[in-house]
Amino acid sequence: MSKSYSQFKAMLAITKAALIAIFRSPSAVVFSFAFPLVFILVFGFLGGSGGVSLRAAFTPDADTSSQLYRIINNIPGIKIVEKSPEEITEDLEKGRLTATISIQKNNKTASPAYFVNLTSSEAVNPQNIQVLKSILGSIITNMDKQQFPDQPTVAAINNNIEKIPGRTYRTIDFILPGQLGFSLLSAGVFGVAFLFFNLRQTLVLKRFFATPISRTHIVLGEGLSRVIFQLITAVVILLIGHYFFHFTLVHGWLTFVELLVLSFIGLMVFMSFGFVVSGLAKNESSIPPLANIVTMPQFLLSGTFFPIDNFPTWLQPLCKILPLTHLNDAMRNIAFEGIHLTACGKQLGVLAIWAVIGYSLAVKLFKWE
Repeated sequence: MSKSYSQFKAMLAITKAALIAIFRSPSAVVFSFAFPLVFILVFGFLGGSGGVSLRAAFTPDADTSSQLYRIINNIPGIKIVEKSPEEITEDLEKGRLTATISIQKNNKTASPAYFVNLTSSEAVNPQNIQVLKSILGSIITNMDKQQFPDQPTVAAINNNIEKIPGRTYRTIDFILPGQLGFSLLSAGVFGVAFLFFNLRQTLVLKRFFATPISRTHIVLGEGLSRVIFQLITAVVILLIGHYFFHFTLVHGWLTFVELLVLSFIGLMVFMSFGFVVSGLAKNESSIPPLANIVTMPQFLLSGTFFPIDNFPTWLQPLCKILPLTHLNDAMRNIAFEGIHLTACGKQLGVLAIWAVIGYSLAVKLFKWE
């Protein structure tokens, strides 16, 4: 008596063959492994806690009526953040702020008119603190010369900077999640688009139809191979980042596993875009332009290399609706801040919306022949 045909075994056979083909593809290895690793290695060897990026906040009791306050608030070299005291303290602990600035009026003596006190954290690059002090000192010196030439000084900066406990935020802690996210995006869009277009053009899909395997299992088999390959890529990137460049995994292996689960979710979203591009493409040469329409805005605007706060205010709302932005944010929150995946409801919700949009379009546009 003949055995019944196993759709599951047939799917696994397709997965195995497709996975072997992916590992033999130079372009897949370059875009998934080499490209993100080059940036990780470059920024990893730069080390430290990043370059000079000055973000500060005034304390709630700062004298807002002083001219010094107005000048600091408008100087181009310092980005003043306005948040609640709790959020400011949290940002300070995690190195997102260089320092808080307290401007207090001197009610005891005539000079100086104001005292400036800074509070920073152990997570902040000491170089940034010194740069902030230098800028503040320069502001005070210019005020003394131009507006108060007859006074010793309008304000004095307290050299004893209070530091609260914090965890060092390295360049790699920002760069690695962005590069991992872009690797997933590239694989999901370019990889899937080229894969299914070529399967259709070379009549491989048509040959599959001559077998008992269902269309669903064909897609699952090919898609599973892409997922396995990209998760292997994610494992390699995370391990290299952690063991060679001290990429932060707050809760150790639990954080590592949560990042892999998040990588899987992100990849599933991005693969829907690949199916759409595959369906829209009329020939192989049209795939890169179509795929770049999807990937390049996200590569540039999703906080892959620079925080979204650095972009013009009018551009930030666009940045915040892109799926890669929310994947990057969730990865950084989990890896450095210790937030668990279950607490990333906003980011997962946006990714889910994009998944619904992507797969709805894919169902309508995807072609089998």
